[in-house]
Amino acid sequence: MNQASGSEVRGESRLLIDGKLVEASGGQSFANIDPATEKSLGDTADGTAADMGTAIAAARRAFDETSWATDHAFRRRCLEQLHAALEQHKEELRAVVVAEAGCPIALTYAIQVDLPIADVPYYSELAVTYPYDQPMPEREVFGQRTRRMILREATGVVGAITPWNFPLFLNMAKLSPALAAGNTVVLKPAPDTPWSATVLGRLIAEETDIPAGVVNVVASSDHLTGEVLTTDPRVDMVTFTGSTATGRRIMAKGAETVKKVFLELGGKSANIVLDDVEDLGAACAGGGFAVCVHAGQGCAITTRLLLPRSRYDEGVELAAAAMAGMSYGDPWNPANLMGPVVSEKQRQRVLGYIDKGKAEARLVRGGDIPAELPTGYFVEPTLFADVSPKATIAQEEIFGPVLAVIPYEDEDDAVRIANDSIYGLSGAVTSPNEERALAVARRIRSGTLSINGGVYLAPDVPFGGYRQSGLGREHGREGFEEYLESKTVAIPVAGAGAPKLTG
Repeated sequence: MNQASGSEVRGESRLLIDGKLVEASGGQSFANIDPATEKSLGDTADGTAADMGTAIAAARRAFDETSWATDHAFRRRCLEQLHAALEQHKEELRAVVVAEAGCPIALTYAIQVDLPIADVPYYSELAVTYPYDQPMPEREVFGQRTRRMILREATGVVGAITPWNFPLFLNMAKLSPALAAGNTVVLKPAPDTPWSATVLGRLIAEETDIPAGVVNVVASSDHLTGEVLTTDPRVDMVTFTGSTATGRRIMAKGAETVKKVFLELGGKSANIVLDDVEDLGAACAGGGFAVCVHAGQGCAITTRLLLPRSRYDEGVELAAAAMAGMSYGDPWNPANLMGPVVSEKQRQRVLGYIDKGKAEARLVRGGDIPAELPTGYFVEPTLFADVSPKATIAQEEIFGPVLAVIPYEDEDDAVRIANDSIYGLSGAVTSPNEERALAVARRIRSGTLSINGGVYLAPDVPFGGYRQSGLGREHGREGFEEYLESKTVAIPVAGAGAPKLTG
């Protein structure tokens, strides 16, 4: 598909509020910009704080006054309908993600589009198979024999705030488990990628039996519109994926109403290549390749490459060669795995970090806007060597195609460097000795680890981070349970009599 004007991409300009596709109450709209062409794809209704309030009220009413939270079979049927609609409109969604996120089309056949759609049945089944009523052993308390049980119930109204880097994937990563568990949702997408959410709103309204108010989608050019979700007492929980700085603000804003907060935040993950690696070229090429995919716009990407001092110079050359061979440009070209960053604001942020890197380390390649791509928000694949573990580019999340290569002395030094971070989201270890690699992985303080290229991302395993990489886990049973509350019920066994209280 030749994407130059956006004319072939069908989006959705309207918001979904209380079961209706509507314009913004203020009558305003904002342009959805294609980061590869810098042209507008079309307009999106610019939701206001008042629209957000209306959506919250609808979600509250749908949770409190309908059987959505308790009718597990109905929820499964609705999610099956949503899955069918997503499959039916998969190509429309694919085009939207490529156009508004600048995502290489090749990635949409995996994590960006196909996988989040394929994952929906996992949650639709969990909606009915999960043991919501969990019996506990009888126990004598104060002389009374008591039967006890734990009831798992939906949390309530969930405010979901999502970023622009994997928009459809992350919208569904929150909607699927939250709805399967019986919650109602108000979804606030990033202003850079509104259609990956508003198209979902249209499909839910037109092609499913999901009741009015159960899902609301409020797009807005103003990030503070989403902040209403963190302060409104009618919202029981906020789930957010994005920067750690924003996550801190959400925690602070939610504290006044003591909201349940679920955060999937930033990372500065380390890729440790151990000194016994036989194919150093493959290990270093993988490190250089990973940071270029989708222009480095991924929280779990390994942006620090740790090489043994004994093989450091060779490893730097191999990583640089891999990055030099990276094909990038037009995201509609299947040969490209790297497109633009999402906006001019983001490009300037990345270039600012590159300038800091030039003062802190040795620039091996890249470091600028590619001359051959004057249009679009492109940044050259960039590699820095001789990076101090304390350098800015080794400590702060850049969210661009920038790799910091750091030497280490021995295994203990590598682990120390990897753990020298406020983050703890992901990481990687490469070694032909799997037992040794696993031993190193156990010492890394992060929520996910890849050994020898192993892929951990799947709907049935938890994803999330330690430390300032977040709170809670997405995906898997653990991710489903983030959207549930626990209620303990005690019932005296027949004939047990009243408890004997003392004191």
